[in-house]
Amino acid sequence: MPYLPDLTTMLADHARTICDGTEYVVEARCVGVVALPTGQVVACDPLVDADSAAPFTVPVAPGRYQLRAWIATVNQSGSEPQDRTAALQLVITDQPTVRWELALTDGQEPTELETDAFFGYPVDAGVGTLADMVAVRGLARWEFDQLDEVYIPAQAAPAPAAIDAITDEPSGANVITVSSGWGDGLYPTFIGYAASGEVTSYVTDFLVIPHQRNSPIR
Repeated sequence: MPYLPDLTTMLADHARTICDGTEYVVEARCVGVVALPTGQVVACDPLVDADSAAPFTVPVAPGRYQLRAWIATVNQSGSEPQDRTAALQLVITDQPTVRWELALTDGQEPTELETDAFFGYPVDAGVGTLADMVAVRGLARWEFDQLDEVYIPAQAAPAPAAIDAITDEPSGANVITVSSGWGDGLYPTFIGYAASGEVTSYVTDFLVIPHQRNSPIR
């Protein structure tokens, strides 16, 4: 089966995981509210991939939804503790999540994946987002100087280093970026479902907290 992390543990305040002598303690932080005028959700590194990122095949009702970063404090013997963005969650409803599925874009088939593999999006600028398709496409039209001024600070802030800006004025759609785990890489997103079948959230796993062995598929 495709890679599926223990999201129940990851998305629990003060949850503690120990792996190979390293401790990970997780805490939730609200980083803002995301406007979804179309309900078509995109996960991407919007600083380098805004013009080509595709929405997931599962949309939600248009609206405004809370964006939550899950910060892992990483404690390793002999090193100073580090805070890293372990996951980014777009909360659609507070109903309990009973199952998780790998989020897919058109043309991606989970049956083609080997055991513990996943489809994910590439990060090359050290940030990720969950936003509306309109917002991401709006950002793709920005000139570099505007992008640099708004989203590329002179000095990086501690995780989650959230930056929020409206990128499509007609709809008010915005893009909130957060730091992506250990930096650049390839990261999967999962969709949670309630018992009723309603989408509860979208969660990008930045692969900070060790789970089972995984193989990314771009």
